[in-house]
Amino acid sequence: MELAGFLGSAMLWVKAAHIIFVIFLMAGLFMLPRFFVYHHQCAVGSDEDAKWIDRERRLLRIILDPSLIIVWILGLALAFNGAYWSEAWFLAKFLIVIGLSGYHGWIAGYVRKLAKGQRPLSEKALRMLNEVPGVAAAVIVILVVVRPF
Repeated sequence: MELAGFLGSAMLWVKAAHIIFVIFLMAGLFMLPRFFVYHHQCAVGSDEDAKWIDRERRLLRIILDPSLIIVWILGLALAFNGAYWSEAWFLAKFLIVIGLSGYHGWIAGYVRKLAKGQRPLSEKALRMLNEVPGVAAAVIVILVVVRPF
């Protein structure tokens, strides 16, 4: 198989790395809102509260933030390499990825709110928001594999 584009023979390695870091990102996007649910159950200012604040910050800084950056860099390299910008399936995927990036920003902001002792959402709302990454991942996989349009 001849590999075209500026990535050449590195394209498959870039694609593999992209998928690996997407897995890391999605794991964090599933975990952090679940952490929020558990965090809501402890008293503000308690030792347990401090432990959840530390766990949430670590997950965000060690897994989520670096994964998001790497996913974007590798994903853009693949998009330019394959010249997908005029394909409808890719544009739909790209919009969902932008939405997931916004979701990442929202959960990063919620980490800061919890650290300040704020609890603006109910546990039920947080459980519902925990479904966002799963739905987005399912749609993205369908768009990339099936390319329905």
